[in-house]
Amino acid sequence: MTDWSVLGTLQAVPALDRPDLLGEPVAHALKALDPADAALVGVAEIDPGLADTAQFCAAYSSPLDGSANCVVVAGRRGEDTRYAACLVLATTRADVNGLVRKRLNARKASFAPMDDAVELTGMEYGGITAIGLPDGWPLLVDSAVAAAPAVVIGSGIRGSKLALPGELAARLPGAEVVDGLGR
Repeated sequence: MTDWSVLGTLQAVPALDRPDLLGEPVAHALKALDPADAALVGVAEIDPGLADTAQFCAAYSSPLDGSANCVVVAGRRGEDTRYAACLVLATTRADVNGLVRKRLNARKASFAPMDDAVELTGMEYGGITAIGLPDGWPLLVDSAVAAAPAVVIGSGIRGSKLALPGELAARLPGAEVVDGLGR
């Protein structure tokens, strides 16, 4: 059994045992993983009003440095817009205008507008996560996330959180570990 204690006071179960607690793209992506990898992902139900990282950590005694935030970035060059997701520890911020902009070969990069991020991912705002991203999107994973024994991430909905080993996050489809992504 995997150590999901990073979820604090919450009791987790294997994520695939509770598809009702997963966004549709997340459930689909977990089913597509190797079963041994999918078994490493736990899910716990939370109050949707406490989905934001700081509130979640305070309410459920989850360590802030054990949470990883997934942000959607839009990079533009002329008329072309490219998207990427960045997974960084909650105690840091993604280097959007440096590393991410360069990785997307964009002239300008910024957080994607909320409506675009929700529509493109098929996930709820506040629950957007690294599992189940659109095909072709790079998933930039900060090396500190990849090295973490376990991290808490979104589940595609605001009513639950996932826990998984950082090394699994680094092996998700499209993932690329980037040193210094989180600053």
